[in-house]
Amino acid sequence: MTDFVNASLREIAAALAQKKISSVELTTLFLDRIEQLNPTLNAFITVDRDKALAAAHAADAKLGAGGAATLTGIPLAHKDIFCAEGWRTTCGSKMLADFVAPYDAHVVERLNAAGMVPLGKCNMDEFAMGSSNETSFFGPVKNPWNPACVPGGSSGGSAAAVAARLAPAATGTDTGGSIRQPAALCGLTGLKPTYGVVSRYGMIAFASSLDQGGPMAKSAEDCALLLGAMAGFDPRDSTSLERPAEDYCRDLDKPLQGLRIGLPREFFGAGMDAGVRAAVDAALAEYRKLGATTVEVSLPNSGLSVPAYYVIAPAEASSNLSRFDGVRYGHRAADYADLDDMYAKSRAEGFGAEVKRRILIGTYVLSHGYYDAYYLKAQKVRRLIAADFQEAFKSCDVIAGPTAPSVAFKFGAKSADPVQMYLSDIYTIAVNLAGLPGMSIPCGFDKDLPVGLQLVAPWFGEARMLNVAHRYQLVTDWHARMPAEPAA
Repeated sequence: MTDFVNASLREIAAALAQKKISSVELTTLFLDRIEQLNPTLNAFITVDRDKALAAAHAADAKLGAGGAATLTGIPLAHKDIFCAEGWRTTCGSKMLADFVAPYDAHVVERLNAAGMVPLGKCNMDEFAMGSSNETSFFGPVKNPWNPACVPGGSSGGSAAAVAARLAPAATGTDTGGSIRQPAALCGLTGLKPTYGVVSRYGMIAFASSLDQGGPMAKSAEDCALLLGAMAGFDPRDSTSLERPAEDYCRDLDKPLQGLRIGLPREFFGAGMDAGVRAAVDAALAEYRKLGATTVEVSLPNSGLSVPAYYVIAPAEASSNLSRFDGVRYGHRAADYADLDDMYAKSRAEGFGAEVKRRILIGTYVLSHGYYDAYYLKAQKVRRLIAADFQEAFKSCDVIAGPTAPSVAFKFGAKSADPVQMYLSDIYTIAVNLAGLPGMSIPCGFDKDLPVGLQLVAPWFGEARMLNVAHRYQLVTDWHARMPAEPAA
């Protein structure tokens, strides 16, 4: 049974269809691994063996009846930002530590309908605010490759769970790189779809114009299968796009002959570690062997992406998080004098330092006299960044570069300096500001820690981007490597 720990979703699906293993046996295998390894990694906040096994029994019944969907019976983990009916949904915060969701997020609905088996809810930076998974109320997640290092954030729990093979796949969300950066730091494949392709309904909001759910798994093929199940129009989300259903696996095996890969000169300058540069250069050399050509492109406004993001995202966060007031749900202070005092104390006790910092910044930039000077200007910069990508795609099919400037760093290395922490997402943020699809794939190691290669495609170019990733993974094995298991 342990052969299935490092198997692809396609291999697991075939084994389930051929009755080589049952969903109950498979789910038990991963639940046992969580029980053994999660005390060290802290990747999961909530695990419910009974719920998971009940879903696995139901999946086995579907498989036995015949005609089940490809993903039926395969376990997965959900980032704890997605509401799931009857499951504690904390968003990594004291504010929601005891909140049990009364309904399913659209993503959860879709994956349940596909027959997948939820194992539990994964740890994350509080309200998805962070790049290292150090801001969670439930404690930091450890990187399976080196437990002294961060896994990245904010989807660090999902990344660590998949990297340590505590789950074959997981959901994540990406606001400024929160799927791609932890995927890079933990050595797995993570995909952020075009904004609007995956519904945000039931996904607890951080920055509504940037947040996007996506899959995290071992390989590009696994992500293609998952995205096919997750994507789809949802009338409950006003930003959900009404488009025909896509088969994201359709182009996986297409040859790369004639592919043009754009290399932004701004991504290959100062600031990238030498070991990361070497791994990315080696990956690009592999693509040239596969028939692709590389061309230099420019994203002249990409240097403004971090300051623009840290005006827009906190502004939206300050608005979205105003609902957590201690009245309807969430943490309420035990001792207060009046209504204003209850609001103040509940929010002061319920939110962590990073969340408070972003609420304060966001409220400031939206305040009278500063809206035009900061927020409006940041939105204009955002339009320029999107235009840069449009211009670059006139001379290339996909854009490639590093996902993060360094490999995973030690706990505490950047937590005292917010700006240094924010720069961890310097290569990923522009993609969110432009609403483009992007993904990270493993492409090597530096200092015995994984390095990620980022791919970016034009709007709705997920199938082509997955093809580019898959062809690389057919000739390399970085995505198949597993970290040594930490002592329980």
